[in-house]
Amino acid sequence: MKKLITVLVIIAVLAAVFLLLGPFYILSEGEQAVITRFGKIVSTETEAGLKFKMPVVDNVVKYSSRLLSWDGDAQRIPTNENQFIWVDATARWYISDPALFYETVRTVESGLGRLNDIIDSTIRTVISEHNLAEAVRSTNQINDISVVEGFGDVNSVEDAETLKSLTSTVTTQPTIGIGREGLSNIILEDASKYTQTYGIALEDVIIRQIRYSDDLTESVYERMIKERNQIAEAYRSYGRGQLAEWQGQTERDKNTIISEAQAEAARITGQADAEANRTYAEAYSADPEFFEFYTSLESYRKTLPDMTKVLSADSGYFQYL
Repeated sequence: MKKLITVLVIIAVLAAVFLLLGPFYILSEGEQAVITRFGKIVSTETEAGLKFKMPVVDNVVKYSSRLLSWDGDAQRIPTNENQFIWVDATARWYISDPALFYETVRTVESGLGRLNDIIDSTIRTVISEHNLAEAVRSTNQINDISVVEGFGDVNSVEDAETLKSLTSTVTTQPTIGIGREGLSNIILEDASKYTQTYGIALEDVIIRQIRYSDDLTESVYERMIKERNQIAEAYRSYGRGQLAEWQGQTERDKNTIISEAQAEAARITGQADAEANRTYAEAYSADPEFFEFYTSLESYRKTLPDMTKVLSADSGYFQYL
């Protein structure tokens, strides 16, 4: 009986020591683990739950099985036309082979370092092999858009058509065959070939933002300014034409008004002269002698003050003096 009790006590002590050494571990949802023994991988676990390991000799290295994010720094990259742009990209990735990941990079931080090298290099290679339009556009919809200037302050439809012809700017955009989304897929495919060797799988790579470099931005601004100056000059030309037309119309209106006024004045003068002649005729017929006397006095009044010649008083002109 004593031997049995002793055996049970020894078994209980050994069991307690075994439990204290931690033979069990818990693998939570979203986790996966690599079990190593003396530095060598003996197994991997990907299912959540209570797991067993050999105490002391086994070591459990846990990794996340969820999608992880990668954010790279913006790179200044030349396109196929040697036009420099800033490319900012992001990616999602996960550990697809925890054993291979452990053997090659060990830690998530080291894995991110490898991703930096692989994705940045792939982005630079892909972008430099394609034209600028492929990187900044995803569709050809811009080729179907026509921009027409609106003219609300013109006098007629003909003027609007004239301005439209003067301000029209035809800009032909290159047709893209791949586009930004297609380039992202190429980057994903090319980079995945290298990440697989580290037990890393890329879910996607997205070109988040593309910015023109300073020199390219300056050339774009200059082209925009040139186009707007062309439109402004068209407006000025149209304005000068309208000014000349209005000045000509004003001059024609002025001449018409003056001509009508002169005609009216001539008509009134003629009527007045006719009325005066009629009055003179009536006065003459009423008393011819007095009329002759009156007209002679009026003539004296006008001529004598400025007369510088000497005339004889016997002249018939001075009969009333």
